[in-house]
Amino acid sequence: MRLGACLTALFALAAGLVAEPAVALAQAELPRFIAELEASDLVPGATGFGALRDDIPVAPVLRDGETLAWAFLTSDFVGTTGYSGKPIHVVAAISPEAVLTGVQLVEHSEPIVLIGIPEAEVRELTESYAGLDLKAEAAAGGSAHDLDIISGATVTIMVIDDSVVRGGLKVARTLGLGGLAPEARGPQRALDPGLQRQEDWVTLAGDGSLRSLAIDVGQINAAFAATGDAKAAARPEKGRETDTFIDMKAALVSVPSIGLSLLGEAEYANLTAWLDEGEHAILVAGRGRYSFKGSGYVRGGIFDRIQLIQGDRSVRFFDRQHRRLGEIAAAGAPSFGELDLFKIPADADFDPAAPWRLQLLAQRAVGPVEKSFLTFDLGYRLPERYLLPLAVAVDDASEEAAAKAALWQRVWRERKIEIAGLSVMLIVLTGLFFFQRQATVSERGLFWFRMGYLTVTLVFLGWYANAQLSVVNLMALAGALRTDFTWDAFLLDPLVFILWFSVAAALVFWGRGAYCGWLCPFGALQELTNRIARALRVPQWELPWGLHERLWPIKYMIFFGLFGISLASIPLAEAYAEVEPFKTAIILKFAREWPFVIFAVGLLIIGLFVERFYCRYLCPLGAALAIPARMRMFDWLKRYHDCGRPCKTCASECPVQAIHPTGEINPNECVNCLHCQMLYQSEERCPVVARQMKRLATAAERMKSAPKLHDGKLAAPVSTKEKGYV
Repeated sequence: MRLGACLTALFALAAGLVAEPAVALAQAELPRFIAELEASDLVPGATGFGALRDDIPVAPVLRDGETLAWAFLTSDFVGTTGYSGKPIHVVAAISPEAVLTGVQLVEHSEPIVLIGIPEAEVRELTESYAGLDLKAEAAAGGSAHDLDIISGATVTIMVIDDSVVRGGLKVARTLGLGGLAPEARGPQRALDPGLQRQEDWVTLAGDGSLRSLAIDVGQINAAFAATGDAKAAARPEKGRETDTFIDMKAALVSVPSIGLSLLGEAEYANLTAWLDEGEHAILVAGRGRYSFKGSGYVRGGIFDRIQLIQGDRSVRFFDRQHRRLGEIAAAGAPSFGELDLFKIPADADFDPAAPWRLQLLAQRAVGPVEKSFLTFDLGYRLPERYLLPLAVAVDDASEEAAAKAALWQRVWRERKIEIAGLSVMLIVLTGLFFFQRQATVSERGLFWFRMGYLTVTLVFLGWYANAQLSVVNLMALAGALRTDFTWDAFLLDPLVFILWFSVAAALVFWGRGAYCGWLCPFGALQELTNRIARALRVPQWELPWGLHERLWPIKYMIFFGLFGISLASIPLAEAYAEVEPFKTAIILKFAREWPFVIFAVGLLIIGLFVERFYCRYLCPLGAALAIPARMRMFDWLKRYHDCGRPCKTCASECPVQAIHPTGEINPNECVNCLHCQMLYQSEERCPVVARQMKRLATAAERMKSAPKLHDGKLAAPVSTKEKGYV
């Protein structure tokens, strides 16, 4: 599986990602798209399409009048809005066995594909979903397949993946393909909280409150032999066929009556304190030769031999969701070698009133490292006496919002390492700014710290994680605020989400320099290449102050021009936003058409002679951040009264010429490199500090040369008469 980093699409996604899908037949767009497709593109050998069904927007794919599959448009069934704020339209076909026979990307407005990543690459990946078995996806909660990612377009690909799988499951369930039944619309029953009776073991086992899975040695040997695996059959369990391989019991102990009966009052109180709102727990007991826990959880923290499955959702248990139980409190309970509690998290959307099963993975070693596996199910359904009728209306919008929430939560879980890395970077940078006086004592120390931090920004944040902010994000945000606004859209790219919120906080405290000077990957690339050029003695050009001051407004004019275009057409503004070389240099790592590469490389070459040339004069993102940065609440950069009048040291050494000849720092242009703060306390290079040190040294010398008494105190002045003179 190719792993890529997420596209810098956080704010651009805010234009209605969780828009409710149009499933009404009058609004269905499938006919428009299948009119432009060949039936054989979706099913090999097909000759045409039939008429749209009357009940749902699907069309039969035909060969000589015979229906081979059903074609559907993903955006007719689920939300498919991507980076552009517009739907990504994909047409797919499903066979009667609930297998995708063909998938075609038919229309989109994704700018990363229109300008950047080859269209053919995205189409090829979309078409690779042909052959996907939706029955397996239903059983595994939509995660039975490997997700392939194109670097730089992760959000786009994940939206396509989510829409194909969820849309396909909706169609298959509605039509009953592959034996998939329609999904229940929300919980139909609720737990009866008033039922808190304590029962004995026999009663619980008899009414189904406690369910069992019992396998003996003969059964497990026969099951492995039936697989046809000769190696597994050749290594049978030893002993009598009637010996117990495993006797496993399960019960939903978060149900008050069952929990009180099996755990007792004290242990049930501990359980309720352990569970948060929306969480449930099961008791699993086992005895026999085979352990349902094994030892894998000790090494990896996950119980790999059992999983809970309800509908198309599955729950794996981790060590943090596990507690051992000492004994069963119910009268008449037998003894067990393993007795454990497992927590079902709230985000699993577990319905205690619906049937579920506990799946056991039985394994057998067939070689030094090889193993053969079988699964067995312990089915569970809560007895009716614990339930009350519940009438709950679940609309399509709620269902779609829940699905989108699950999608962004999945993205965050998959990017835990990158999130942790960015969090460390932000903590370190915040500490640097809060303790900048201590951090800028050493010129050499500050220089190497900054070079190291910028290297991490470029390599980790930019080239690896693709967390490069863009003015496109802001333009799309403005468009989203004019329509429907939703947080789910922002959360699809966790690194960009975190970065934007850190930028918002930094604007209040320090201005735009916190991002532009430290966290912008392209800014880091410019400064690092300029430092290499300086080491190679490439001459540095300093523009005359008058010219430099007149070039500042260019980036503001570019920003306002792009913003104005975005009000009329965001896709057109995105095309003109190629004035930003970020996509070429950072997202696509220069793997792009030659005009874009020449533009980006040209800016970097100019930056070898004029440090951060692009940042100073052309960057519309820097201009956009500089405008709200005027509201910052603190002024952290210290200055002396003599700065600029007459001292020009800081102004002449500022790498981006953000200090006026009169000594004032322009916060709109400052990148917070802290070089001036190092000079502020330098005894060798700051004239003000040098004069202060000289005065202190002179005073100390005078103190040394003054006459002292034996007790070390200064002697009082004496007259010549007191000294014995006439």
